[in-house]
Amino acid sequence: MDAPYDLLEQVEPGIARLLAHNPSAFTYTGTQTYLLGEREVAVIDPGPDLPGHVEALLKAIGGRPVAAIMCTHTHRDHSPAARPLRAATGAAVVGCAPLALETVGPRADAAFDGEYRPDRVLGHGEPLAVDGRAVTALATPGHTSNHLCFAWGDALFTGDHVMGWSTTVVVPPDGDMAQYMASLDKLRQRDDRIYFPAHGPPVTRPKQYVRSLIGHRLQREAQILRLVGEKPRGIPDIVAEAYPGLDPRLVAAAGGSVLAHLLDLERRGLVFRDGETWSKAA
Repeated sequence: MDAPYDLLEQVEPGIARLLAHNPSAFTYTGTQTYLLGEREVAVIDPGPDLPGHVEALLKAIGGRPVAAIMCTHTHRDHSPAARPLRAATGAAVVGCAPLALETVGPRADAAFDGEYRPDRVLGHGEPLAVDGRAVTALATPGHTSNHLCFAWGDALFTGDHVMGWSTTVVVPPDGDMAQYMASLDKLRQRDDRIYFPAHGPPVTRPKQYVRSLIGHRLQREAQILRLVGEKPRGIPDIVAEAYPGLDPRLVAAAGGSVLAHLLDLERRGLVFRDGETWSKAA
């Protein structure tokens, strides 16, 4: 996938894309900010507060009215640029709710935007008028508790809930595997034509792709159950067995996803823990 940083690309009529220069093991080539509309625009996932990215966004807006600056969730690669954009355009920040960082855990400062302050929070199914059309919020908790997707006609902007290059990281305490699976099932029941994720290429066969993601998670769950059924195991041992050859930069994230699966299985009475060790329930 090409990475033309800070260059506006028209991907469809009424939908343009701008890629922030923040590539990493978690963001792929970077965060994709989308502009919806023509005479009036909305900005979806403004991205990190990088001067070049913000300048490119303002150039792309080109003085047009900004109906809203919309955030799918408050990870630092998604929402911080909302503040300089709001200051420059006067537009409202609309979308996901803020998080109480004291409930998020030790990753809070590094991963979450604690300064995010929306002017309006959208609930599930709540529309917002942009350029004569409705953008509708869909509550999709799981990756984070405050995650939203945004529907624009038959296109869905999926943030980090469904990505075009990788599975989604679900890290407790804010990430929740049961909620994530329920949110995937919510999308499975829809008839969207295309997904535009915040990272990676568009998803052009959404139903098939979502079914594959659900299947992958169920396979991972079965694998974890098998591993803890063989003998009591700690999370590092499970990660080593379940993710052979994993990029060392992703070990902690994989451990978070394993923990999310284990907590879900524990709530369902399928595993139990003794300190840092997990076992399959009889």
